[in-house]
Amino acid sequence: MTADKSKMILWTRYFDSKLSRKEGRRVPREASIPSPSLDAIVWAARDVGLSKMKRDIEASHPSRPHSKEGRLILSTQEAISVTRADSKEGIMQTIGLRLRRQFKESKDDDKSGKKQPLKKGDKQIRTQRKSLKGNTSGQRKKKFGRK
Repeated sequence: MTADKSKMILWTRYFDSKLSRKEGRRVPREASIPSPSLDAIVWAARDVGLSKMKRDIEASHPSRPHSKEGRLILSTQEAISVTRADSKEGIMQTIGLRLRRQFKESKDDDKSGKKQPLKKGDKQIRTQRKSLKGNTSGQRKKKFGRK
């Protein structure tokens, strides 16, 4: 069986920083993120400038048939011309670096939008008794059959 040279396949596992190179990561740790999703890789590829791509969500790598990790199929000619890389490794590193940058930016946005801890005066608001569910009249629930 001959491989189709006009298409390039990128698996999500290639960009997983939790894995070693032996387990399937193909880019440096600086160009990878923990547990990347296929959508994140697609966004990074679009951000690099790639447009001809196809997602295969239910695909599983031949060496890992039990996990449905997904793959991204790219046009080899477009990927080489857009990224100005000379190999698949260079293209993966370009996409991986963009993926890492997006991951860092989203992480920083989460930190800046994080709620500030409650101050001393706010503690009283937090500890006030809440009304019981389903009790709209404001009365407390009766216990043990008493009226």
